[in-house]
Amino acid sequence: MAAGESVAVVGPSGAGKSTLLALLAGLDLPTSGHVVLNGTNLSELDEDGRARVRAENVGFVFQSFHLVPSLNALENVMLPLELAGHRDARDAAFEVIGRVGLESRWRHYPAQLSGGEKQRVAIARAFATEPAVLFADEPTGNLDAATGGRVMDLMLGLNADSTTTLVLVTHDSMLAGRCNRVLALDAGRLVSDEVAPR
Repeated sequence: MAAGESVAVVGPSGAGKSTLLALLAGLDLPTSGHVVLNGTNLSELDEDGRARVRAENVGFVFQSFHLVPSLNALENVMLPLELAGHRDARDAAFEVIGRVGLESRWRHYPAQLSGGEKQRVAIARAFATEPAVLFADEPTGNLDAATGGRVMDLMLGLNADSTTTLVLVTHDSMLAGRCNRVLALDAGRLVSDEVAPR
């Protein structure tokens, strides 16, 4: 996958989409072959080494948001920046919060945010460290169609303005069609790799 590319992974339930994401992120190891993430062979590393590579290179957006409930929106976005040792974490987090349109909601806690707002915080958090790769597992799955469309607009816009490669698992063929490439899986095998029509 090329820097800045958007890639959709599609297929029926049980096809291996989430398993592929876990392998690509180094959360699981393949039984054969190897995964190279930003020049590093993950199979040659122990769990601590893989965690370090993930922290330096990977962002995640999940269907269920995974925000820290005791932190407000700004603090959730600051968290990966602080863990990475970013000296101006608060200013950088404010900038990303503004890019996702939540500058007036930064003090709110996850319980005070709508589903779409929570996902925008999750996207801001994932893009804040400018990762080499952002893995998104059904990021619009818990949202209504209109909110999901706006969230996808935001994610693809941030992807287009960065060198972050976006890998998106989705059941939605319309969302997949908005990505640069579409990988189709079936029963754990790649059955097609197509450049999405424009």
